[in-house]
Amino acid sequence: MGEGNIQGIRKDYGVEELSKTSVLDSPIDQFELWFKDAMKSEGSEVNACVLSTLAEDNCPEGRVVLLKFFAEDGFTFYTNYESKKAQQLAKHPFASMTFYWRTRERQIRVKGRVEKVSAEVSDAYYFERPEGSQLGAWASPQSQEIPDRAFLKKRVENVKQRFETEELKRPDFWGGYILIPTEVEFWQGRPSRLHDRIVYSLVDGQWVTKRLAP
Repeated sequence: MGEGNIQGIRKDYGVEELSKTSVLDSPIDQFELWFKDAMKSEGSEVNACVLSTLAEDNCPEGRVVLLKFFAEDGFTFYTNYESKKAQQLAKHPFASMTFYWRTRERQIRVKGRVEKVSAEVSDAYYFERPEGSQLGAWASPQSQEIPDRAFLKKRVENVKQRFETEELKRPDFWGGYILIPTEVEFWQGRPSRLHDRIVYSLVDGQWVTKRLAP
C-alpha cells in the first residue's frame, strides 16, 4: 500500500496552436479571449485557479480560489483577511495564479504584486453573495483549528440571531485582493510535448512577448 506507478499515464495534445503573431497586444485581452472560450466547455468553475503564496518557512503554498473579476489593472479574488493566505500576503505581497482548462488544453500562469481592494469594492461584492455565504464569512474563523463541524453550525446560528436585530454588514476581516500582473504566460498543449508557450512581461510599462521552449 502507499505506492502507485502512474508513469504510463499519457495524453497527446493538439486541439489548438499558439504563436507570437496570433496573440493580442494585451495579456488581459488574451486572457479574456481564452476565458470566454473556456466558458463554453469548462462548466461553472471555469474561474477556479491555484493561488500560490509564500509561507514563513519560504515554502510555497497553493490552494484553489475563485477569480471574481479581471481587468487591465489585475485579477481579483476574495477571502478572510485573517486566513493563512492573508497572513502570508501581509508579509510577502506577491503571488501567482494558475488556470488550467482541460477541454481546451490550455494553462495560464499570472504572477505579480497583491494588494487589498478598496472597502467599497469589497462591500459591493459581499452583498452580491447568497445570504448563506454572507453569514458564513462572519461565522468561519478561516484557517484556525476548530473541534468539529457542529462548532461551525453553532456559530452560523449565532450570526443569524445577531443579524435578526442588527443590519447585516460586511465583516472588516473579510474582503478582496487584486493581483497586479507583471508576467502572464499562455500555454497551449501541442503534439509530442512540443507545447506552445508565449509569455508577456511588463518592461518599462509596456507588455512585450517572447516564446519559451516547452
